[in-house]
Amino acid sequence: MDVKVYGSLPDGRQAMLYTLVNRHGLRARLTDFGAILVSLETPGRDGRLADVTLGYDGLDGWVGDRCYMGATAGRYANRIAKGRFSLDGRAYQLATNDGPNHLHGGVKGFNKVLWAGRGVEAPGARGVAFRYVSPDGEEGYPGTLDVTVTYTLTDANELTVDYAATTDSPTVVNLTHHSYWNLRGGVGGLGETLAHELALHADRFTPSDATLIPTGERKAAAGTPMDFTHPTAIGARIAQVPGGYDHNWALRGPAGVLSPAARVFEPDSGRVMEILTTEPGIQFYSGNFLDGTVRGKGGAAYQKHAGLCLETQHFPDSPNQPAFPTTV
Repeated sequence: MDVKVYGSLPDGRQAMLYTLVNRHGLRARLTDFGAILVSLETPGRDGRLADVTLGYDGLDGWVGDRCYMGATAGRYANRIAKGRFSLDGRAYQLATNDGPNHLHGGVKGFNKVLWAGRGVEAPGARGVAFRYVSPDGEEGYPGTLDVTVTYTLTDANELTVDYAATTDSPTVVNLTHHSYWNLRGGVGGLGETLAHELALHADRFTPSDATLIPTGERKAAAGTPMDFTHPTAIGARIAQVPGGYDHNWALRGPAGVLSPAARVFEPDSGRVMEILTTEPGIQFYSGNFLDGTVRGKGGAAYQKHAGLCLETQHFPDSPNQPAFPTTV
């Protein structure tokens, strides 16, 4: 593992860059700013390494990012309707930073804070543990939350992300990883991920309203454009989904047990990514809001569908949906 200064934040504090390499040559780079995955370089069928994530060349890009690229999203990943919820008889109002709703922790979520990083090692693996203490009332949330996110790169070509959190009073928490994946290792051109083939270990999804808040229903995916029970090109039916994919699927696996969630195959490079999780849901987002205005790695203008997100999580708006798995 290599550690070096990545740059200085606006308040003068330094952010660090951690580079992990496994015995096969896979390379992951991470920064303590936002507990962000900066890059992940993996080989294609030709053996050549390529970065399969969207992002930025330097710290300034991540500081100014509004797309949650590579981010650790929290305190509550995804959406809370109107930024409101009640807990133990008390009402809380959070920022509404996504139209009428609260998204990914608010104006300054966990992707915009400086975490404390330390190297960790295990047989056949090396990683970084990032810790952040979110004070009571930060972004409107109750309770002091002590969070650790640990990234580990193993010699079995696995990147694991482990989350742990404790609180001194009841609160809600929903943490996820928000990389934009492009297994071609492309530069972010229009529609670059539409030929990726996606399979989800989910028979049902949670329909949402026009502002992407779930209705509370768990609807069968069979016979709809939401059916990814068999590998399907992302672009095959995306035109039938107004706005593109940005939905939560209810996974088959038992809650709390590490189980398969998704598999992505990119035909040109031959790269395959498999996702396993202990979480009950996964949000598939097809990069609908990328529009070429974001300049990323190598100066690339990231176009619509240049990257895709697969966010393992509890369901959106769970604090207001008693039938959903609890996030308290």
